[in-house]
Amino acid sequence: MTYHPKSDFMRVMIERGFLADCTDYQGLDEALSKGVVPAYIGFDATAKSLHVGSLIQIMMLRWLQKTGHKPITLMGGGTTKVGDPSFRADERPLLTPEQIDANIAGIKQVFSAYITYGDAPTDALMLNNAEWLDELNYLDFLRDIGRHFSVNRMLAFESVKSRLDREQSLSFLEFNYMILQAYDFLELNRRYGCLLQMGGSDQWGNIVNGIDLTRRVLDHQIFGLTSPLLTTSDGKKMGKSQNGAVWLNPEMLSPYEFWQFWRNTTDADTGRFLKLYTELPVEECDHLGALDGAEINAAKIILANEVTTLLHGAEAAAAAEATAREVFEKGGVGDDLPTLELSREELGDGISIVQLIVRSGLAKTGKEAKRLISENGARMDDAPLSDAGLMLDAAALAEPVKLSAGKKRHALIRLAE
Repeated sequence: MTYHPKSDFMRVMIERGFLADCTDYQGLDEALSKGVVPAYIGFDATAKSLHVGSLIQIMMLRWLQKTGHKPITLMGGGTTKVGDPSFRADERPLLTPEQIDANIAGIKQVFSAYITYGDAPTDALMLNNAEWLDELNYLDFLRDIGRHFSVNRMLAFESVKSRLDREQSLSFLEFNYMILQAYDFLELNRRYGCLLQMGGSDQWGNIVNGIDLTRRVLDHQIFGLTSPLLTTSDGKKMGKSQNGAVWLNPEMLSPYEFWQFWRNTTDADTGRFLKLYTELPVEECDHLGALDGAEINAAKIILANEVTTLLHGAEAAAAAEATAREVFEKGGVGDDLPTLELSREELGDGISIVQLIVRSGLAKTGKEAKRLISENGARMDDAPLSDAGLMLDAAALAEPVKLSAGKKRHALIRLAE
């Protein structure tokens, strides 16, 4: 891109690789140069925690605040009742209001690690779109808002079109989602002077709708900015590991496992991830990302430490690195390893090694665990496991047992006191 921004925020977005598209680069850059710009990202409450896939958006809000602007984290208490159909093959399961509230409470914990909430001009706001969506009168909403939407145009959006092209059902409930998200932007502009909506590039259509609606109803100019949809260099969707989602809440994924996820970054992704997920200077990120051989591993440890420190604090990052060193270099048993505690009732007369591998999260199914053993990928206390029929009883678990899948994934099995 040849555009040279005036504002610190746009410069950071471009230099660090956050920017996929923007509705009006120059107009937004001017607004950011003139004063405090309130900007929002919406997060639907479909789980009790966000995962690593949302971290790029959270970092955008953090940089927004660091460069002198006002982040708004919008919880989708209302829109979660509908479910975003964007690029999905099927309808999301509908959650009860109680489940949605519990999920919002879990998600809120994460944001306070990255951004500061309060009453100062650049302090963040935490809002919930149920505040205005729950109060809507259906007929008034259709007359005042629905008339601005062309069904022909809505059907042309890629997120809807891809579903219809595959002849997969799209419910009327889901079809309403983009209208509700557009209405969010209108309400945030009306109530809080919000000028910018950010999101992943899959949200482009929804963001443009909100800008168009606000222009038609309020005659206000507002902006949209999207980040690239991240995949790792081997084509995997960001936020997924072999064990499933990489959650941001510590009770759903331990700081050690979170650290380990970043330590296992592929060589090709290290420089890019340092720019997106840490605050190290761009030159340093480029230098570390260009290392190879054994040196790139030192860069990955820096990446893991920096990202873990932002979310869980410096002590958790240092403890995770120490545990990793103990486990990998000395073959010891680190205190922070993911641990499966078994009661004596659960253990009974004995438990199979296959069951333990699955329950400790080292494999998803018994079939996968057996394959791991047959392909010499499983170890117990650093010794190769070859017998998929092995049973462990109370005597075998008198001391904690370390199970390993490959060289990098470990878990402890211990008997509860």
